[in-house]
Amino acid sequence: MKKLNVSLFLGILGFSLSMISCGKGGGGPVGGSGSGYKGNVLGIQGREKYREEVPYGMVSIPSGTLTLGQGDQDVTFDLTARTKQVSIKSFYMDATEITNNEYRQFVEYVKDSMAHAVLNHFAQDAKNPDQEAGAKNIDWKQKIDYKNPEVLNQLSALYYPQDQWINGQREMDMGKLMFKYDVLKYREAAFAKLNKIKDRKQYLKPMVVPVYPDTMVWVRDFTYSYNEPMTRQYFSHPAYDDYPVVGVTWDQANAFAHWRTDYLNNYRKSKKKSGLEIFRLPTEGEWEYAARGGKKSSPYPWGGPYTRNQKGCILANFKPTRGNYQEDGGFHTVRVDSYFPNDFGLYNMAGNVAEWTSTQYYENSGTFTHDMNPDMRYDHSTLDNETMKRKVIRGGSWKDIALYLQNHQRSFEYADSAKSYVGFRCLMSSLK
Repeated sequence: MKKLNVSLFLGILGFSLSMISCGKGGGGPVGGSGSGYKGNVLGIQGREKYREEVPYGMVSIPSGTLTLGQGDQDVTFDLTARTKQVSIKSFYMDATEITNNEYRQFVEYVKDSMAHAVLNHFAQDAKNPDQEAGAKNIDWKQKIDYKNPEVLNQLSALYYPQDQWINGQREMDMGKLMFKYDVLKYREAAFAKLNKIKDRKQYLKPMVVPVYPDTMVWVRDFTYSYNEPMTRQYFSHPAYDDYPVVGVTWDQANAFAHWRTDYLNNYRKSKKKSGLEIFRLPTEGEWEYAARGGKKSSPYPWGGPYTRNQKGCILANFKPTRGNYQEDGGFHTVRVDSYFPNDFGLYNMAGNVAEWTSTQYYENSGTFTHDMNPDMRYDHSTLDNETMKRKVIRGGSWKDIALYLQNHQRSFEYADSAKSYVGFRCLMSSLK
């Protein structure tokens, strides 16, 4: 009788333990036995906890509303900045304009990646199951000795031919440095079901963008003016490392933002961290909201209505009077952290260089854009006429009079043009 009781007890105990083990842990599929959910909807467990993180070099801009448009007299009577109240979602913005040295990092990356490809410096990534079969990754651990004659001979396709050398110096042809990436056209893809097009390739636009700035802008922009030293030195000399990059087209600014996104998120992926939202150019509404710094009706980022403070000091880099470029402390551009920032902590939102936005220039777009994160974009092509290539620039520059420094003032440049007075800064949408 005792033996029977012991056997029965052991059997019950074993069954109980098996039931307990089935209810433990998270090893099984969601909803299956052994998942640890106990029949409850708990969401996928073990996911990374999100923590708000301000990207390096950026400042946090809170959500808010503002009245876009005319903040002063419309002295030209062009009616291109009519008033409209809008709401803007929070975002991060570069505290300063992108500098020559920051953009040079992009150029050097493209140069090295193309050189590695020519030298066949590839490595298969066995740890990446999503990699296309046979695809190769650049092996960045390998070094390139650009002074080695044998290496230079292998890279000859990237250099000027000998009959184009200046004073016998071999130089790389920077016009051959191209950055390739794909753009997903979200707006067209959003209507894919209505258009009954299922092939996603229809909404992928491959981009091939030359990355080196057009240094000739300093000569081309000014007739009967001696600016060759700026052409020779502005982008390459260390003296200008912290000055805003110029001579970049709208397409180049977007290419930089795409590279910057991949550069950061690839690093985060290597550290097993989730990626951040993309870097991009600001919309016109976001730019004006940031420029105002919380001062909803002020004409300038610092307030106003004057361009000097109580001590008589000029508050931005622009052209105060005819023929007087140096009165504000800078002859051409100045360091990106010059002058006082606005109340959001942003430098040179007026003056220094005008800045590209993502917005298509249309004279009266404010009458039909949405009042929530207003945006108007157009995917231009090389075949479009000049009017369709117009992109909004904001902020005025070192060569402009004070009128163009006002927060509401709109202007444009063509997307495929580069100027000595147009630069950019990046933005990243906040996830909260």
